[in-house]
Amino acid sequence: MAASLDVLRTFLAVYRAGSVTGGAELLGLSQPAVTAQVKALEADLGRPLFDRLPRGMAPTAAADELARRVAGPLDALDAVALDPAVTDDLARAVHLGGPAELVCARVLPSLAPLVAAGLQLRVTLGLPDELAGALAVGSLDLMIATVRPRRRGLRAETLCDEEFVLVGGAGFTAGQLDQAPLVAYAENLPILRRYWRTVFGTRLTRPPAVVVPDLRGVLAAVAAGAGVSVLPRYLCAAELADGRLRLLADPELAPINTLYLVSREGSQHAAARAVRGHLLLAGRGW
Repeated sequence: MAASLDVLRTFLAVYRAGSVTGGAELLGLSQPAVTAQVKALEADLGRPLFDRLPRGMAPTAAADELARRVAGPLDALDAVALDPAVTDDLARAVHLGGPAELVCARVLPSLAPLVAAGLQLRVTLGLPDELAGALAVGSLDLMIATVRPRRRGLRAETLCDEEFVLVGGAGFTAGQLDQAPLVAYAENLPILRRYWRTVFGTRLTRPPAVVVPDLRGVLAAVAAGAGVSVLPRYLCAAELADGRLRLLADPELAPINTLYLVSREGSQHAAARAVRGHLLLAGRGW
């Protein structure tokens, strides 16, 4: 099967957006044109790529495999167009906001190939409310939010779910939880209190021993033996694997938090569309 690049781009846009409507918006095409291209690709492949749902399109296993094969090459080709010699619009920098931990651990490594190919990226780290305000007035093109913004004119799309784990240094055991110092992101222990309530069914009332408003700092303190904390699994996976951290609880249903990729409603410039599409696909593996 020798599908054209345009048809593969259309497939990838629908895959990333989760709907024909969203894919058409990403590409600036009509919905009938997008539908026709997806059907043509399915006919060429001889298998369905999406299950049609009342709201949106659910990718099949064949679609997942095809997306894995074509996303990298297509994104690299699109990134080449970010050379200012091609067009001023595509050369515009993408202004992206988000939480420091996720941006540093996941987002920047994911976007590195696009940057190497010419993408210009400007990153702002901060809290959801202030970033949403910057996005609404046009100071940002995209933001990653830990809560769904309620501002009018903003569109939130599910990026990924982060799983939270209770961890301590190598010397801590689950039997020490009642006395172990707590290392927290904030004075009111929002992440720790939620974990205790969800997993243990109790209210956590002990004050924190250490407060540092960056989960990377919390991770460093816990790994050094300062106490215990609750962290996103992605952030501490390496420390758990090599033994610097110990998992202190293993609930059947671990608490999770949904992260959103947020943009303004309406059209975006080409570079922002490329970053949005890339992150929506990459987030499936986070």
